Amino acid sequence: MKIRKERKPKEEKATKNLHKTCFDNELYLKLQSENINKRIKKFHNKLYLEFGGKIFDDLHAARVLPGFDPNIKIKLLQKMKDKAEIIFCISSNDIEKNKIRADLGLSYDNEVLRLVDNMRQLGLYVSAFVITLFKGQPSATKFGKKLEQRGERVYFHHYTKGYPNDVETIVSDEGYGANPFVETTRPLVVVTAPGPSSGKLATCLSQLYHEYKSGKKAGYAKFETFPVWNLPLKHPVNIAYEAATADLYDVNQIDPFHFNAYKVLAVNYNRDIEVFPILQNILQKITHKDVYQSPTDMGVNMIASAITDDKLAQLSAKKEILRRYYRAECDYKKGQCTYETLERNRQLLLEVGAKDDLLKVIDVAKNTAKESGYPCVAMELPNGKVVTGKTKKIISASGAVVLNALRTLAGMGDDFDVITDDILLPIVDYRTKILKSNSSVLNVDDVLVALSICSAKNEKAKRALSKICELHGCEAHCTYILSSAEEQTLKRLGLNVTCEPVFLNSHLFDD
Repeated sequence: MKIRKERKPKEEKATKNLHKTCFDNELYLKLQSENINKRIKKFHNKLYLEFGGKIFDDLHAARVLPGFDPNIKIKLLQKMKDKAEIIFCISSNDIEKNKIRADLGLSYDNEVLRLVDNMRQLGLYVSAFVITLFKGQPSATKFGKKLEQRGERVYFHHYTKGYPNDVETIVSDEGYGANPFVETTRPLVVVTAPGPSSGKLATCLSQLYHEYKSGKKAGYAKFETFPVWNLPLKHPVNIAYEAATADLYDVNQIDPFHFNAYKVLAVNYNRDIEVFPILQNILQKITHKDVYQSPTDMGVNMIASAITDDKLAQLSAKKEILRRYYRAECDYKKGQCTYETLERNRQLLLEVGAKDDLLKVIDVAKNTAKESGYPCVAMELPNGKVVTGKTKKIISASGAVVLNALRTLAGMGDDFDVITDDILLPIVDYRTKILKSNSSVLNVDDVLVALSICSAKNEKAKRALSKICELHGCEAHCTYILSSAEEQTLKRLGLNVTCEPVFLNSHLFDD
């Protein structure tokens, strides 16, 4: 008993040390909601707020700013739910191309359905869907009908005639006026989407055109988390945004319009700056006044005011840039990104001086694989200890490392009685003999199912399984490219996963 009492405080202290935070969610909620309310009042109690980034599960922000609640935007909307309604946009092109949200492995159309279900469960009012950039795409038509048959309000918006240069046509019944008006009833209309380039801005401006045409002086504003306008241009948090959008070729710049108007340095990104003169002309044409002096003016972003530890934020951002580089290496190897995207990530990595030693799991995984001759995954636990797992006969490296991590967290060390062969071998038989899989190696899903089964009668398995939530936020590195199924499972467990750009075998098809 005495030994246990002496060890327990040390374990708790080590765990706390690795979970430092640099972000105040309560302060952010307060400041952000106050500023949105000011915008609503400024525009006669009717604001169309373009929501950029991920409305749920903003894992990029949570990695860059430890302590940031990945669902803070939803909590903000819940705080304002009595005055807010939500319009979801999705591009016809993204539906047609079956575009995938990489971090969750969901197509954009299914992601919209997931988001809407989650929002409604939280009591938020999703009033309509707008399918944008429509020109008769069969998949978009089918998706619209699917929603309509479920009783949803669905609107199809076409390409805006005259855009971007012919403002007279854009702001007319041939341009924005050609799109059907979405009837809304609340002061705050949040216009969001499953990803970028979904037509949110065009939807907001179409609505604004119709509002002014009917004599209502509504307004428009943007809500984007990154880049952070009042952090330095080369701050790692802002560079991490460039790494996250390398495939979109986004580049952070000093907003020249903001500096000319206010003599204040502000950071924005190239697309917003480039389009601002056009947008300014359109807004002036619709409202008959100069609404904003700069693209930064359009945004409501109080992120910087809620950062409590800038050094930790910089370090965390550099780690994220390193992760993004490894992701680009693997994506390029799989043919899922261009060489230009890979090179962009490499340049950003060099710009911040991020090296492999920022994530100690990288060297541990490489060295363990080299010494053992087996593929390996290394994971850093909340107390700083690194455990490894190797692919051998039955269990994959990722399955092994998760099992080893849970055993270690449960204080069992190398106790291998957590899952017995009489549970594992029938699963192998099921995969190979019934499902006809070419692989007899059990993946991390199989291992966790087996552990769950064992936990019903095996106290050790039960103790190990009880530690699974402690994997959230842990770093892991794999010496080969994980299958999409295993990668998604590790991410759902909350792990930050990087991989070497090396295929595990020569198979072209991964089952």
